[in-house]
Amino acid sequence: MASWGSTWDRLYTMAFSSNITTFTLSGLNLTKDSKYIFFSMALLAYFMVLFFNLSLAITVIHEKTLHEPMYIFLCNLCINGIYGTSGFYPKFLLDIISDSRDIPYSGCLLQVFVIYSSVMCDFTTLTAMAYDRTVAICQPLEYHSIMTTQAVVTLLIFCWLHPLFCSVLMITLTSLLSLCGSHIDKLYCDNWSIVRLSCVPASTLHQVLGFLVVLSFMAHAIFILYSYKKLITACRNSKEDKLKFMQTCVPHLVTITIFSISVLFDTMYSRYGSKDTPQSLRDFMSLELLIIPPLFNPIIYGLKLTELRRRIPRPCKRLTAAQNSEPRRRIRRKIIFS
Repeated sequence: MASWGSTWDRLYTMAFSSNITTFTLSGLNLTKDSKYIFFSMALLAYFMVLFFNLSLAITVIHEKTLHEPMYIFLCNLCINGIYGTSGFYPKFLLDIISDSRDIPYSGCLLQVFVIYSSVMCDFTTLTAMAYDRTVAICQPLEYHSIMTTQAVVTLLIFCWLHPLFCSVLMITLTSLLSLCGSHIDKLYCDNWSIVRLSCVPASTLHQVLGFLVVLSFMAHAIFILYSYKKLITACRNSKEDKLKFMQTCVPHLVTITIFSISVLFDTMYSRYGSKDTPQSLRDFMSLELLIIPPLFNPIIYGLKLTELRRRIPRPCKRLTAAQNSEPRRRIRRKIIFS
């Protein structure tokens, strides 16, 4: 007990012995003219992410025929995409248009929390989708008895609770570090960049918890691989299952591939990035994880899933019809009362 008490006292002292209140991000090396062009491109990308993900999420929520586990998990993926990009784009756009690249200590930790929890939520959601597709193709007769409303709600809670819990643990431990630097060599805050600014090497507690988080998501990856092994085996001898696999599993497989490559790029940049690497490549590796998956996920699913593609325009048409009918109602009222 004494050793635990002394360890906590040491961590508490370290946490408040640092005078770092603001971090400085690396930023983009842009000229005055290119700054506005890049700002416009980034703003357009953000609007596209919001539009595509909101359109798909609203379609799933609005259309009762799409209230099935696969579409509900897809809706969750889109909502998470909006959540994650909202932790990155506003600050990134502000940094482009302004000369300041500073971010408060608390704001940096908040950005780390949002981005990391969003990335982990993507992983858990993709795992839940793999489980859903495995049950649908390998156990079609038992699908509705297994994927009940309670089961779907439980999986959705897990998709958010596990990443949020891991992120809170990670941020809490990082906030206890005493820092001897304030420059983050990245376009946004990430946990590893803050840990590298620590005055002392990461404690055993940091390393153990980090290892457990990595291990838990490796288990997710193994489960996804195992699920697809079962799916491919089950679809070999059935044309109907092959068609179902092509329609519903191929978009999921493409999404997982894009997400995995994005995470790999970000990990390589964070852990092994060198200052000798060209700045443009470093910027691409830094941004790829936060731009490509949220933008392409709804496009891939919207184009491939027939039921979803048919119904995406409906809420837009109804909204347009409601807006167009409003002036007509006003004209009718004037005619009646005149």
